[in-house]
Amino acid sequence: MIQIKTAHEIELMRASGLVTAGALKAVRAAVRPGVTTGELDAIAEDHIRSCGAVPNFLGYHGFTGTICASINDEVVHGIPNPDRTLAEGDNISIDCGAILQGWHSDSAITVPVGTPSAEDAALLEVTERSMWAGLAKAVAGGRLTDISHAVEESITAHEHPYGIVDHYGGHGIGTEMHQDPHVLNYGRAGRGPKLVPGLALAIEPMVTIGDPATVELDDGWTVVTKDGSRAAHFEHSVAITPEGPWVLTAEDGGVAGLAPFGVTPRS
Repeated sequence: MIQIKTAHEIELMRASGLVTAGALKAVRAAVRPGVTTGELDAIAEDHIRSCGAVPNFLGYHGFTGTICASINDEVVHGIPNPDRTLAEGDNISIDCGAILQGWHSDSAITVPVGTPSAEDAALLEVTERSMWAGLAKAVAGGRLTDISHAVEESITAHEHPYGIVDHYGGHGIGTEMHQDPHVLNYGRAGRGPKLVPGLALAIEPMVTIGDPATVELDDGWTVVTKDGSRAAHFEHSVAITPEGPWVLTAEDGGVAGLAPFGVTPRS
C-alpha cells in the first residue's frame, strides 16, 4: 500500500530529514585521505543520536553500519569498516538515514576524496543533476514515471554514454524506510500512481561511467559494477505538497537545487 501522510506527519518527516541532512554534512566535512569509513560511520551515528533520533540503517536486515560507504566501483550498500582507509582520488558514496518520532528520512551524496579528475567531477555532476531533475517533477497531479523519465532524460542528454543502474531505485518512505511505490530511474512519462499531496518519496539515481551491469559481493550487501567502472549515487527524500515539492533532506528545502528547473519548493 502507498502511505499518504497528513500535513502534520510531513512536518515530522521534515524534522527527521534535517537530522539526516546534518549527519551527511558532518560526514562530508570529515572526508579526506587517511580517514576510515568506520570513522565516518561513527560521526554519522553520533550526530543522529545527539539529535534524539536513531539510525535507520543500523541493524536493518542485519546491516552493521549507520551509513552505507561505497567507494569507486561500489554502487551502493558498502559496509563501513574501521580498517578501510580513503585515499586521494577515491570517490565515496555515503547513504544515510534516521528515524525521529517514528518517521524515516533517507539521503545520499557522493564525495570526491581530494581533487577529483575531470571524469569523476562530470560523473558526480551528471548524477546529482539527474536527481534534481526528478525531484522537480514531484508535483501534485503528475504521475510517478514523470520522475523516472526526467531522471533518465537528464542522464542521457550527455554525449558520454553514462549507465543507469537497473533494479535499484527510489522508493516510498514514511513510517518505514522502504515503502511502495518503487521509483525507477528510467521509463516513459505519464504512467504509474498519481502524485498526490502527502506522498513522500526517496529519489536516488545511481549512474556509472561504464556498463551499468552490477553484481553483489559475497558479503551479501555491497553492489559493484561488473566492469569495475566508477559509480555515483545521490538521493533526497521529498514530500509532495499542494505548494510544490518539499525536499525534506535538503537544508533549504530544495530551493537551490530546484531553481535551475524553474520550480519553487514549499518553504
